[in-house]
Amino acid sequence: MKAFRQLAIAGAALLALATAQADINVGVTVSATGPAASLGIPEKNTVALMPTTIAGQKVNYIVLDDASDTTTAVANTRKFITEHKVDLVIGSTVTPNSLAMIDAVAESGTPMISMAASARIVEPVDAKKRWVFKTPQNDIMMTLAIVTHMVDSGVKKAAFIGFADAYGEGWWGEFSKLAQLKGLQIVANERYNRTDTSVTGQVLKIAAARPDAVLIAGSGTPAALPQKALKERGYTGKIYQTHGVANNDFLRVGGKDVEGTLLPAGPVLVAAQLPADHPVKKSALDYISKYEAANGKGSVSTFGGHAWDAGLLLAAAAPEALKKAQPGTPAFRAALRDAIESAKNVAGAHGVFNMSPQDHLGLDQRARVMVEIKNGAWVLIK
Repeated sequence: MKAFRQLAIAGAALLALATAQADINVGVTVSATGPAASLGIPEKNTVALMPTTIAGQKVNYIVLDDASDTTTAVANTRKFITEHKVDLVIGSTVTPNSLAMIDAVAESGTPMISMAASARIVEPVDAKKRWVFKTPQNDIMMTLAIVTHMVDSGVKKAAFIGFADAYGEGWWGEFSKLAQLKGLQIVANERYNRTDTSVTGQVLKIAAARPDAVLIAGSGTPAALPQKALKERGYTGKIYQTHGVANNDFLRVGGKDVEGTLLPAGPVLVAAQLPADHPVKKSALDYISKYEAANGKGSVSTFGGHAWDAGLLLAAAAPEALKKAQPGTPAFRAALRDAIESAKNVAGAHGVFNMSPQDHLGLDQRARVMVEIKNGAWVLIK
């Protein structure tokens, strides 16, 4: 009897030890190939820089490529949940993929941090989206910066061309609404696909409307296509892009045709140019230093910054969740969700995050600056 009791105690101790040593598993789906590859590759590179231990607990990152495809993003998400039993999903790179992933994480009670921009990913915070957070700035925040700059620059008539998907539609919804409020006349509204190789028809319509400025609502290198077409047809008005183009691949593909482009961006894009007292300068430079040490000088991207900020939110939330439950359990996933929602003053590459039950982005106006492309470089508009 005594031997049996000792054996039971030893077994319980071993079980407790195994439970205490359970790893935190994180599934990451990125668009490392396909039309959004210029966004997804720096995100994938950034995952390699994330902490492998948090509060003494080992962290494993399972990274899959969704090839910029919505169906694959959902399949990756379900694989993370059913096969890898992940505690958190990070991804995807683009808005359509992220929106499609929501059902899977909500059904399983797994928190998710998206690296895509549309506010619709996290708004409204309902029964499903209570499990979803994101790190990129909302399109409404960036749209306000663009419309304000247009009006202050004397623009009276503007045209719009955007992706024929949730990203473009989200931007159109915010841009058209704010333009009306600011007395800005929209004279053309066009769409194109991420995989298109020509936008001649759309650009001819825009040119015929004679706008003072054009807003292109695209992301990555495909956003250069309308701009190059406009330049080829002699358009000389102002051209605005969204923060979806803030990487060096856009500069490379656009070349001389993107000179003078105006866009809102996260502070990390021009961190070295920020004033010394900017609240994000230190944290943005920290990310740049780590990324460039691993990938080469000048290699940093704002999109990698969105992944970095997701990692910072995990690092801030995991210690609190570990006080309540062990990784690999529904209780831990729920506690991790609650802790992310309670995260305060998390200084990242793009801004300072203050989450709440009503706000699953948590960024304010400190998370944006206006930038112009000059001589093939990003220049802060002061």
